[in-house]
Amino acid sequence: MKNELYLCFDVGGTNVKYGVLDREGNFLFQDKYPTNRQDMEAFANDLSNTVDNVSRNYPIAKIGVSFPGFINPTTGFAQYAGAFEQLHGTNILELLSKNVNIPIVIENDANCATLAEKITGNAVDSDHFICITIGTGIGGGIFVNGALLNGYSFKAGEFGLMIVNGMENGYQNMHEIASTSSFIQQYKQIKHLADDVHIEGDEVFKEAETDPEVNAMLERWFQYVSFGIFNLAATLNPEKILIGGAISERPDLYERLEKTLMTIPSWPDVKAALVPCKHHNDAGMLGALYKCLK
Repeated sequence: MKNELYLCFDVGGTNVKYGVLDREGNFLFQDKYPTNRQDMEAFANDLSNTVDNVSRNYPIAKIGVSFPGFINPTTGFAQYAGAFEQLHGTNILELLSKNVNIPIVIENDANCATLAEKITGNAVDSDHFICITIGTGIGGGIFVNGALLNGYSFKAGEFGLMIVNGMENGYQNMHEIASTSSFIQQYKQIKHLADDVHIEGDEVFKEAETDPEVNAMLERWFQYVSFGIFNLAATLNPEKILIGGAISERPDLYERLEKTLMTIPSWPDVKAALVPCKHHNDAGMLGALYKCLK
């Protein structure tokens, strides 16, 4: 129905964010509460209590949940549940539905971030796109032929496991050498800083302007990210590749990536537009809304 409302949760390791949304993705209400990762019954009760409280003020038609891990969105079974170790190999949908009488749908959090771009983000007009998030690790999702690609065992989009350096230093995946945390760690080594010193990515980019060694390190990082982007473009032929994570807000990111990609002879043959993700903090909830609507 046109006026139906949806309650969407974005489950993280620290907090559970939730909001009431209409079909167009407008938030009528938003809040969050601390995640209980020690007691799964208490974790489920926190969610059901939230549903009860919200339902007193809003007529909720369906509930959407964005959750980490390898999750079968049809059954709710999680082979792996991210930071929720007690939920590995369990059915999360059954757990969350115990005391809830409203239909619940569930999807992997990175896939939800991808769906958020389709519903109200920078991929509204595209049926073939990839979302790659660059942060502490590398994540993402794949949207092809007008639908999300989950994969045979619901692991599609695990871009962080790709090899982009030919294993020249042994097995190192994109998580280890192409995340923002990787170049920050390398920067600390170059500058002889302790591991517990807090460094922002912008500081590294600024230092690269005057320090040749830092700049060379960043150039290698751009190579690794570009190789991953090229491999995805060559494999899936998307119209767009959306980039998420805090680094996606750097205006010089796309120019430097394009410059590095152009050193790959076949890039013009498979080239896709590189654009930033629109959604950040609300992406999980908006992606869960997309699942509700489908």
